[in-house]
Amino acid sequence: MSITIAIAIGILVFTLFIGVPIPFAFFSSAAFLIFQGGYDPSFLLPYGFAKMNSVVLLTIPLFIMAGGVMDKGGIGDKLIDVVDVIAGRIRGGLGVVCVITCAIFGAVSGSSSATVSCIGSIMMPKLKRAGYPTGHAAALLASSGVLGILIPPSMLMILYAWMGNQSVLACFLAAFVPGVILTTLLSLVNLYLLRNNKNIQVADHGDLATTGKLFIKKGAKASPALMMPVIILGGIYGGIMTPTEAAAAAVLYAIPVALFVYRGLKARDLMKTLIESATTTGVIMAMTFAVMILSRLYIMEDLPTQVMDVLTSVSENKYVILMMINVFMLIMGMLMDDVSGVLLGTPLLLPLVTQLGVDPIHFAAIMGVNLGMGNVTPPTAPLLYLSGRISGARVNTMLKPTIILILFAWLPTLLITTYIPEVSLWLVNLAMN
Repeated sequence: MSITIAIAIGILVFTLFIGVPIPFAFFSSAAFLIFQGGYDPSFLLPYGFAKMNSVVLLTIPLFIMAGGVMDKGGIGDKLIDVVDVIAGRIRGGLGVVCVITCAIFGAVSGSSSATVSCIGSIMMPKLKRAGYPTGHAAALLASSGVLGILIPPSMLMILYAWMGNQSVLACFLAAFVPGVILTTLLSLVNLYLLRNNKNIQVADHGDLATTGKLFIKKGAKASPALMMPVIILGGIYGGIMTPTEAAAAAVLYAIPVALFVYRGLKARDLMKTLIESATTTGVIMAMTFAVMILSRLYIMEDLPTQVMDVLTSVSENKYVILMMINVFMLIMGMLMDDVSGVLLGTPLLLPLVTQLGVDPIHFAAIMGVNLGMGNVTPPTAPLLYLSGRISGARVNTMLKPTIILILFAWLPTLLITTYIPEVSLWLVNLAMN
């Protein structure tokens, strides 16, 4: 690897590590390459704007807006109630409720941070009242919130498809099965860890007949909320709507449901929610523009080829190289949020894996699981700390359950997704055919 590229990457890692805002960290690395390599900024700036002139990117502010409306409108609360009727009857079941609700909410909001914020604000008081250890509950919430990356429609998969010129629908389907596997493993590990905890209260919904009636009652109240993933996913997979149109439909559906059905969102709060969504969108767009310029410079410096040379100097075995790429993406996920990771990682790593014979759609699922695990892996772990702030848990109480969840839920999911391509591709092949 050339000295210029090594210094540029070192600048990026150092600025991220000391807490420089991500767009400025990207710009600092790009500025070094521009001045060192003699590139013309008048060529790079129009390139960045041209790349961002895409209808696909409209899905990002729309899904952020839908997630904000759901958060303030009480829609997540209704989802929790209906899942709790079934899973809340067993010890540790409320933790399973947290995992499944995060998966459902992530299927609508498309964002991990929105999922952690919304479901965490609702679930954490319930978990604490039920006697769950705060550190365990916060660790479980962080890992469950990342399901928003994998369960479609995922904002991360939309960005990957846009960056890699792939089918958005295919990327959605590729990440879905790993998302289901991770949901199952997180639930099982949670139940195992809490099996002997006598402090945990178990919900008593009566006999099966009473539980059935309660499920129907709660299900009826939650039906408007449950219709959201049906409308969005049904519209996309049925070929009725594009992902952008589905995101717009999610907003148009969520606003009246939050205002008039559940009445959790007041008219005066709607403008505040829209402003917050616009602010988040602005940050993401600034970050996207910075990454477009930096990734272009990396490609002009032939970084993918240099990285491949470094990897093949260690081993020419495909599976060993895939393992090293996984470690690299895990470190990326630890240093930066999932959006930044996919924006920077896709143009750098996609050419490498295609040379190895890895299907680009398969790699979408690998990247999703990797970046998600990085977001909850100490010492940086942005989503883990977000969960800690929401729950009030101390970091030292979150570390042990987090490491257990990584070892027995995240790692198996990553290994299965990486080394058994059929897990990610069979649903894609079934749907596309």
